[in-house]
Amino acid sequence: MVRILLVRPGSTDFDEQGRIKGTLDIPLSEAGSLQVTRIVQELRETKIDQVYSSPCRCAEQTAAILAGDHKLKVKQLSNLQNLDHGLWHGKLVDEVRHSHPKVYRQLQEHPETVCPPEGEPLGVAFDRVKAALERLLKKHRSGIIALVVPEPLYTLVRSLLEDVEVGDLWKAECEEGGWHAIEVQPATDLTWRGAELTKA
Repeated sequence: MVRILLVRPGSTDFDEQGRIKGTLDIPLSEAGSLQVTRIVQELRETKIDQVYSSPCRCAEQTAAILAGDHKLKVKQLSNLQNLDHGLWHGKLVDEVRHSHPKVYRQLQEHPETVCPPEGEPLGVAFDRVKAALERLLKKHRSGIIALVVPEPLYTLVRSLLEDVEVGDLWKAECEEGGWHAIEVQPATDLTWRGAELTKA
């Protein structure tokens, strides 16, 4: 059995403003740095074998601080890039909710059917994330690894690893700082309950 410490990076200015960051490369804010300090302190006594990170600044910074505390090097996983929100990048979540109410509700209730304008369909993101996690689970059949990924990718990864409903990705969009431990059997079949979502 492998234990995965799923770590949500510290906050960025966009998170604090309620903006969609997606694949934008935004550094930790001052508050985000304090959140990372708390995460590192909470995980200090945990023996971590490897730290992996999504390829974005806030995740890389968070992972580097965590890995440094455990005298490890960070390995970046390109396939765990955050969701590409296309033309929604930089917009306030409330702005999308008011200007595109039907699409906003659709992403809450059936996210697998939504593709942001010039962005990535969630189903496509699911396929690449599932493949990345399966490779990771083949490599690590035991021990403890830390996986630092931003929202809303964090929520998608957690739903795959725990076989739980995705829930409201809009609510998750600007959540930051924190971690969650998941124990995974090596033979686990990753599935996505994208059609069984909790309506907001």
